[in-house]
Amino acid sequence: MEIKTKIVPCLWFDDQAERAAKFYTSIFKGKILKTTHYTEAGSEIHGRPAGSVMTVEFELAAQRFTALNGGPIFKFTEAISFQVMCDTQEEVDYFWSKLCEGGQEGPCGWLKDKFGLSWQVVPTIMGDLFADGAKNSGKVMQAMLKMKKLDIAELKRAQAGK
Repeated sequence: MEIKTKIVPCLWFDDQAERAAKFYTSIFKGKILKTTHYTEAGSEIHGRPAGSVMTVEFELAAQRFTALNGGPIFKFTEAISFQVMCDTQEEVDYFWSKLCEGGQEGPCGWLKDKFGLSWQVVPTIMGDLFADGAKNSGKVMQAMLKMKKLDIAELKRAQAGK
């Protein structure tokens, strides 16, 4: 069954598109939908060997993505990141540990995976903790700024003024 997603993020990799798609689908229990390969046509422009992977279409949490092996020209930056919304600390812990494998932890729930793609592993409660008029939102911010992986219980304690 073809997914009818109107907007599909395309992630540019040097030559790791297939490895990345397999990595992400293993973490999010997603699936690979289609893989395309370069041909001799256009080889003077793309410079890729015929038969090598060109794109991998995959799905994570009902969202379609395309991974493209486009060469080393472009790199990921923190200007674009994906938020993983988590209902429980167990989910935060799971996604944080899996996405950090071979990557780099950052502050306030941010990390870069082993491919350099930025992620934010965020408890769904964060919006309520920082909503306009939320009690002690400044204390919640102070607590969050000391964290790498976000700790829901600690953020709730800060909101309670403890």
